Amino acid sequence: MSYTIRELRPSEYPLLEDFLYQAIYRPNKTNLVPRSIIEKPELQVYIKDFGKQKDDYCFCAEVENKIVGAVWVRNINGYGSVDNDTVEFAISVFDEYQKMGIGTALMNKMLEYLNKLNYSKASLAVQKENYAVRMYQKVGFEIVDENEQEYIMIHQLDSQNVIQN
Repeated sequence: MSYTIRELRPSEYPLLEDFLYQAIYRPNKTNLVPRSIIEKPELQVYIKDFGKQKDDYCFCAEVENKIVGAVWVRNINGYGSVDNDTVEFAISVFDEYQKMGIGTALMNKMLEYLNKLNYSKASLAVQKENYAVRMYQKVGFEIVDENEQEYIMIHQLDSQNVIQN
């Protein structure tokens, strides 16, 4: 499948609501959480007023003029927050486009971009049962902490840690 990775345009930022909802790990696809869950303050920190903070960056994957995935970072106090200087990743690819390398390509694009901007590290949180844990490890994230449900992972940024497809 042919896809393009590009920066998400400000006019497209409202799509982050769809991607935030999609990013919520759902082991049981027949019993989905209501979309209204993204209105919770602990989830709104990932998208509210996106583009207005200095550390807001987003790339998207496009297939046949349709945005099918997004990766974005912010310096927030989110689930994967490790300190006040580290940006936190969020990533989502629509179900029908998963397991095609798009998520890895999005992650690598953002890691390369953060590297060029001289960020020293990035973090994320992921449910322990989420198959994406392996993808995050493949692109250089390491588990540094955990709670009952999630791993907290960090990527030490330098050009040698970015894996190309």
